[in-house]
Amino acid sequence: MENYTYNSFTLQMEGYSVTKNSMYPVFFMFFISYIVIIVMNVGISLLIFIDKNLHQPMYLLFCNLSLSDIIGSTNILPRLLSDILRPPSERLISYYECVVQAFTAQLYGTTSHTVLMIMTYDRYVAICIPLRYATIMTNKMLIKLTASAWGVAFVLVGILLGLTIRLNRCRTLIRNPFCDNASLFKLSCESVFINNVYGLTFTVVLLTASIGSMILTYGKITVVCLTSKNKSLNTKALKTCSTHLIVYLIMLFSGMISIVLHRFPQYSDYRKLSAILFFIVPGSLNTVIYGIQSKEIRKFLSEMCKSKKHLPSSNK
Repeated sequence: MENYTYNSFTLQMEGYSVTKNSMYPVFFMFFISYIVIIVMNVGISLLIFIDKNLHQPMYLLFCNLSLSDIIGSTNILPRLLSDILRPPSERLISYYECVVQAFTAQLYGTTSHTVLMIMTYDRYVAICIPLRYATIMTNKMLIKLTASAWGVAFVLVGILLGLTIRLNRCRTLIRNPFCDNASLFKLSCESVFINNVYGLTFTVVLLTASIGSMILTYGKITVVCLTSKNKSLNTKALKTCSTHLIVYLIMLFSGMISIVLHRFPQYSDYRKLSAILFFIVPGSLNTVIYGIQSKEIRKFLSEMCKSKKHLPSSNK
């Protein structure tokens, strides 16, 4: 018989199961990943704000992605790291803390799509209607696009979690490495039909809008590149679009793997690991991909390195 505890405000986290031998290697792997995500994303954001050559819509919009990566990883990894070092019986979390973590985790997943969608629009304007780019992508437009990306995500996730917290709880075990919406509504013994319907609709609409915007935009960009005889335009389009597309595909497949593994309960450990990697892999690679592809960022970093090399000689 399952023990029922109604509306308890103390929940137990199942966490990520590791053996005693692998505890510290796993801990340090996740810890180093978190440090890399924070340093890389904060570093590239500061670089964009410092260098006036990078005050372009594409890079300013990318700062939203960096902010999302910082929020997502900070929401999950510090708590996960502490849980790895604790025995399962001590992995306790308050209900309100769990709701905040679930909200932030869902917000991260949603903003990853909405921010990349507005970045797609920027690429479309830059390549398909370049003569009007400066008049369309103004500071006012950047603020509107940014507010839309975060605002839409905030509202959709707010409704998602609002439907969950209305439910009475009869269980206390979170069967996941961290709190998310599904883990929370599974604590209830009431009907979660509305939660499932809205959750499915939410996911379908978000993925349809995300994937659809990518296909339509890159379809039009491909047509423009094929019909244009301007080689420099085609080269620039290929570089910027490939960077954006790689970042999008990494994020999409990282999330898809976790969703698919939900259908196979026998692979619960792999599902948990994939859920964690969804917060690690995109956040670690996004800045690297943009840094490698961006001529402006490479130039700024090389100039910094040259200036540092000349400093000792100038002080003599």
